Amino acid sequence: SMESKLATNELYQSKGNGYLEAAHDNPPYKRIESILMKAFIDMPKMATPSLEGPRSERIYELRSYESATEQLYVNKVDMFNAGGEVPLFDDLGFNAVFYGEVLSGANMPNLMYMTTHENEEAQTANWKAFVDSPVWNKLKVRPEYQNNVSKNTKYMLYPTDYSDY
Repeated sequence: SMESKLATNELYQSKGNGYLEAAHDNPPYKRIESILMKAFIDMPKMATPSLEGPRSERIYELRSYESATEQLYVNKVDMFNAGGEVPLFDDLGFNAVFYGEVLSGANMPNLMYMTTHENEEAQTANWKAFVDSPVWNKLKVRPEYQNNVSKNTKYMLYPTDYSDY
């Protein structure tokens, strides 16, 4: 019923007009892809970002970590959960929206997660803190977690006028 509700929602229709009424020669996207995910045990529900800066400066960072095999993929998910990456992101203020195991979609086997940042400077500072973290530097060299990511894809996203957050 979501489609019919959005079709009659005046705010959605007015704020999303540029997207909804885009011309054929200037579409707002290349393709739409659907992905079905299962939440990580360390973050079983999505979270609303707690950002206070101007909406126009916010950054949403969506990452996909692909693995060469299913076994290595399970190992990378374990590195986030039991290994401690999820709590580390929390401790460093990454404002995670979700962490998910991809059950169906492109580029499998892979996991995806989304973090949010007040602005570009905060995003850069958060990643510097992550790379410099003693927790990360101990975790990344553990023998059981070697070679579990074959490709890391990063998408930088920004809220629109009609986005909730």
